[in-house]
Amino acid sequence: MPLVLYDTWSRTLRDFTPIQADHVGLYCCGPTVYDHAHIGNLRTYVFEDVLRRVLTLNGYTVRHVVNITDVGHLVSDADEGEDKMEKGSRRTGESAWAIAGRYTEAFMSDWRALNLLEPALWCRATDHIVEQIDFIADLERNGYTYCTADGVYFDTSKQDDYGFLARLDTAGLQAGKRVALGDKRHATDFALWKFSPPDSTRQMEWDSPWGRGFPGWHIECSAMSAKYLGPWFDIHCGGEDHIAVHHSNEIAQTQARHGTRLANFWMHGHFLTLDAGKMSKSGGDFVRLQTLIDRGIDPLAYRYLCLSAHYRSTLRFNLEALDAAQSALERLRRAYVQWPEGGMPDANSVERFKAEVDQDLNLPRALAVLWDVVRSDLPAATRRATVDRFDAVLGLRLADWKEDVPDIPTDIALLFDERDKARAAKDWNEADRLREQLRAEGWLVEDGPGGQVLRPRDTGK
Repeated sequence: MPLVLYDTWSRTLRDFTPIQADHVGLYCCGPTVYDHAHIGNLRTYVFEDVLRRVLTLNGYTVRHVVNITDVGHLVSDADEGEDKMEKGSRRTGESAWAIAGRYTEAFMSDWRALNLLEPALWCRATDHIVEQIDFIADLERNGYTYCTADGVYFDTSKQDDYGFLARLDTAGLQAGKRVALGDKRHATDFALWKFSPPDSTRQMEWDSPWGRGFPGWHIECSAMSAKYLGPWFDIHCGGEDHIAVHHSNEIAQTQARHGTRLANFWMHGHFLTLDAGKMSKSGGDFVRLQTLIDRGIDPLAYRYLCLSAHYRSTLRFNLEALDAAQSALERLRRAYVQWPEGGMPDANSVERFKAEVDQDLNLPRALAVLWDVVRSDLPAATRRATVDRFDAVLGLRLADWKEDVPDIPTDIALLFDERDKARAAKDWNEADRLREQLRAEGWLVEDGPGGQVLRPRDTGK
């Protein structure tokens, strides 16, 4: 069966065929590093990581590029307000450059904690100012720009199909004027280059043919993705909030310069919501991965929670769901460590699993295949080898997990040893009696293919 992916551009499921045989160019919009990432942001990166793993499963070599936005992202998508980096600088009292470094490192820490595969390239907006200026200059030569008092803007009226990705009603937007136009000619026009205020000096600003200033948010991704993947590559990803503005503008710029829509597939992860609604930094109601860690939640339990919902469905976040994900992950780990190595994967189960992930990354159904294997009567070594194959996509690091071994009191260790001898002698009545005695002392005994396992009950003993 072919790999099938949902393409936001066509609004259809399409068979995936790479532009270049056996190689896939994958660009993912990264964070704006003026603050910590919240778990809603991180859900998108988990989806993109699974996509990359599924592409690899299908035999493709993936060139994965992720950008770091460290300049130019204004607080309003309508190109109003200040640069988020300058805002973050004022909030923290640190320089914009310092907070960019600090929050980039914090983001990388979250990335590693969730076992996201390292991309082939991280690219920072501030390292590619020349490329962005060159891109804008070409747009100017092609007749797509105009200048205002505060910057250089892209004229969206030059493109009949502007906003097709989001199915925008551009005529309605112009008539309704639902954003403040200022000196812009049209409601959907967007900044390519913003001028520094004449009465102050910004921390991040550069000289350009149009005046001293800084790039708009959208130009960085068009410039950097084209530099590292070419102006026509396989897949561009991001959150669903990117569709209407950021990705529509990336496409407009690239069409105006290169004549392509930039990517053959446009894929978008949907929101994670709290009970109060969509999670956002501007509202101050966001939850960090560290918040979960401080609560005693394994970051990979949050990854498991993300896998439990399809990436194109909204995931409702609450502590009950998170606790259930942690419990499921712990059950999976404890089953896995009891299985011996040395087996071969079960071909039928591997085929079933691949069929699910190849159907637009249907991870909930793939997890169902996983649990079928866990509960099956397949040989233990076969189950381990099969689940190892699954984990190459799931990314739960099962083979790396080591259970914390509690300090076992001497008298408990003796009872445990006696029970092991009773089991070896097939004295099941005595084994059951010793199990209950250990339980009364606050310890649970679990029997498995690898022998008996002792762990404390929730009583704290």
